Amino acid sequence: MKCPNCGGNNIQIQAVNESILKNKHHSIIWWLLIGWWWVFLKWLVFTVPALFIKIFGLGHKRQKIVNKTARKYVCQNCGHIWQ
Repeated sequence: MKCPNCGGNNIQIQAVNESILKNKHHSIIWWLLIGWWWVFLKWLVFTVPALFIKIFGLGHKRQKIVNKTARKYVCQNCGHIWQ
């Protein structure tokens, strides 16, 4: 393998882990069947506790981490990085 930048043969392969934080959302079917009345009922009955939870960030976070592993090639002569 040769470096596309300088043409050198001194190449190192590294595995790089990339973490991405994604928000989890309900599907459209959930919103059509359950979500529209559940959210309304929750805010109607539990207005003060729900506001308290929203303001102070209590409760569960609907986020997940997605890990991707990618191979990166690094030229030891010129420092060029590519996939």
